[in-house]
Amino acid sequence: AIDMDFEISVGYETAVFGYGWGTGTWGRNGWGMGCNTADRIYLPQRDWFFDNFDSDLVMNIRNGPIYYWTASTGPTVRAALMSGMVGAAFVPHTTTQILMSQGSKHLLALGANPYDPIDPNTDFDPLLIRWSTQDDPFTWTPLSTNSAGDYRLPRGSRIICGTATRQEVLVWTDSNMYSLQYLGTADVFSLQEMSDNTSIISPRASTTANNTVFWMGIDKFYVYTGQVATLPCTLRNHVFNNLNFSQADQIICGTNEGYHEIWWFYPTAESTYNNAYVVYNYFEQIWYYGTMERTAWLDSSLRFNPIAVGNNYLYSHENGCDDDTSPMEAYIQSSDIDISDGDSYILVRRIIPDISFDGSTTDYPTAYFTLKPRTFSGAAYIEEEDEAVTETQGEPVELYTEQVFTRARARQVGIKVSSTALGVQWQLGVPRVDGRPDGRK
Repeated sequence: AIDMDFEISVGYETAVFGYGWGTGTWGRNGWGMGCNTADRIYLPQRDWFFDNFDSDLVMNIRNGPIYYWTASTGPTVRAALMSGMVGAAFVPHTTTQILMSQGSKHLLALGANPYDPIDPNTDFDPLLIRWSTQDDPFTWTPLSTNSAGDYRLPRGSRIICGTATRQEVLVWTDSNMYSLQYLGTADVFSLQEMSDNTSIISPRASTTANNTVFWMGIDKFYVYTGQVATLPCTLRNHVFNNLNFSQADQIICGTNEGYHEIWWFYPTAESTYNNAYVVYNYFEQIWYYGTMERTAWLDSSLRFNPIAVGNNYLYSHENGCDDDTSPMEAYIQSSDIDISDGDSYILVRRIIPDISFDGSTTDYPTAYFTLKPRTFSGAAYIEEEDEAVTETQGEPVELYTEQVFTRARARQVGIKVSSTALGVQWQLGVPRVDGRPDGRK
């Protein structure tokens, strides 16, 4: 038998809801029985936040203490509580999120206990922002001779998270978004409310790309380019109507800069962990979605490929054409094509593909074009063989295929492009469909 004793409690891997001592009316049920009440206890999942201070690493447990790891001590020396390190003074004992203001080199504590020169164990304030003095992450005592200080956000009930951008630090509460900008004066930072009635669904639901901040709210997506705006999303109902809000803290966001993409991984209604994703391509301004289990994502210019975690594995994304030794089964499907607003039938007889197989490792890469017709916009795609209009078989398209002759007749037709073989990689351009108005037999 092995006994294990953790120096730090591992916490909960998912949010836990339950009924505990003190909930409900006193004496309502028998001794030791669960409380029949809607007032449930919420035990959040364990989250860690990390940031760099030069070559060192600073980190904290959400709503917990701050730890510091010094690079010069080497990898065999573990991180230690910052409050116990030499030279530390009035370090916050509880912090929602630690964050570096890279331009000014102030260490920010988003959500913290207030500074009191007599009592270092003041009660935690979820709307208070404190920062250490410039170039010194250990000194939190505000004096006239240093730049340590604090701000309390005026609106909201708690800070959810913050993210550092090129010129400012954005901070979200459960109802508002603020901009914290370095002044370089005695006031150190300025605080400006950028938007009210604005939500963010999880502490890791935001990212920055192309000097723009994107994030996922509790019912829509947002974008910030100096002002807050709603990000139009054609998949909004698909995402939010099938999302497990009780595990929303699982949601993560990251970039795939090589393809101009913003990724959000989220748990669907039947899952406790992230098992689906939605992607926004900010260059093409289009959305797409799929299923994939990922709980962490890192896109870094120091590496060729994004790194992600899921299913207890570490993955190198955008690396090769295949799913390890199995084929990468891929497809993309268009929205429906119609003529005369769907009042007339369309007869399709030919497809002119526009597809590139650059990067394929097989000598004969092949993709398949399939027409998916339906008679009405609310009807299912027609697949039965005895119908007058059927889904066409996948027409193979190879490297030098100029055109594909096929046949489909319907009011609306979608195009699906797919591949299922090893070593196949393709990029779709703008395929053309040769069709004309036609009556129904």
